[in-house]
Amino acid sequence: MVLLCVPDQAISEAAAAIAPGPLVGHCSGVTTLGPLGEHRAFSLHPLMTVPAQGAPDFAGVACAVAGHPVAAALAGRLGMRPIKVADEDRAAYHAAASMASNFLVTLEEAAGRVGATAGLTRADLLPLVRASVENWARLGPEALTGPIMRGDVATVTKHRQALLDRTPDLLPLYDAMVEATRR
Repeated sequence: MVLLCVPDQAISEAAAAIAPGPLVGHCSGVTTLGPLGEHRAFSLHPLMTVPAQGAPDFAGVACAVAGHPVAAALAGRLGMRPIKVADEDRAAYHAAASMASNFLVTLEEAAGRVGATAGLTRADLLPLVRASVENWARLGPEALTGPIMRGDVATVTKHRQALLDRTPDLLPLYDAMVEATRR
């Protein structure tokens, strides 16, 4: 078995370099089995962030599997829950994963930049972030609190001015998030 852990655009080339015989899989969330060519193919995509530093805990994590049954077996062996994602749903599946993970980091980094202008550290914001994520897990959109939910336009206006004064490059992000939150 060969498991390709390469950028999506390199899957086809990497698969073509493997002689026929072994099972060949990839770890892409968005890519179908097509780029694996004529190989006996599978894919395995843990729905988990995997930073360069340290291995994550895969226990209980959903894992999109496709192709040869070895994918589901391998996911189970690693403690993950295998799930099927249809080829036509892979882009939406992966967009959701990217939004849930990457955009959260981007948003929290932006909050950290604004907070730093008022003397806050990442450690100061962390309990709020953790509570918000846990509340969202438990309550969904009912976890929403704050001035936008309350319709407090004056406070949002003050926020906008603070960003304009201190981190003007973040104002378009703030405005987009305000609009999405209002909806």
